[in-house]
Amino acid sequence: MSYLVLTTIFHTALSIVALLIGIVAVGELFRAESRGRAQSVFIALAAVTSATGFVFPFHGVTPAIIIGVVALAILAMVQLACRRFALIGAWRWLYAAGLVASLYLLVFVTIVQAFLKIPVLHALAPTQSEAPFAAVQLLALGLFVFLGIAASLRFRPASEEGHVDALHTAKRRA
Repeated sequence: MSYLVLTTIFHTALSIVALLIGIVAVGELFRAESRGRAQSVFIALAAVTSATGFVFPFHGVTPAIIIGVVALAILAMVQLACRRFALIGAWRWLYAAGLVASLYLLVFVTIVQAFLKIPVLHALAPTQSEAPFAAVQLLALGLFVFLGIAASLRFRPASEEGHVDALHTAKRRA
């Protein structure tokens, strides 16, 4: 098996696992608890998934590379919100929205790949500029915008008195 085939298998498997754990991670945002384990695992897997996308042969800047860069930037902001700013104030909703956005990008790429690789879908949108492809992507975007807003409003990682302690802890880490 060639390097490219092995890399593709690893990247694809990692993407699927990140996607599944991402669903659980986003679900955790809606429970009245602090950060859950699935969120931490998802952030790590999503970062590795995006990073492994850069080990494929480079043929110029493509939409996949742009999505990878955007995904890593979002994940960096999510980590900053959590590790440096302890999810205080606006960093709480930025964390929640970023986590949902990160999952959305995995879903976006999954939809693209499905329309490229699944014959029935490919026949419906061979150039991915046709209405069925646009409709599915628009539906996914609408769903994730709704989830992102709802998660940002509902996610409460600590009690109000815990915010003061968390802020002091974050300042000491700096």
